[in-house]
Amino acid sequence: MIKVTLVKSGIGKNKKIRDTLKGLGLTRLNKTVELKNTPAIRGMINKVSFLVKID
Repeated sequence: MIKVTLVKSGIGKNKKIRDTLKGLGLTRLNKTVELKNTPAIRGMINKVSFLVKID
């Protein structure tokens, strides 16, 4: 399992980035979600790595 926390807002970013955050379940600042460690999830996290903190 991977813990991902949204530390920077997706406001002003393009639609793909906002949709990726929504797909990860990150809807508001400082929200933390636990996700399975799969290649698809890792790819989504890499796309938004500048907005999130990974534990």
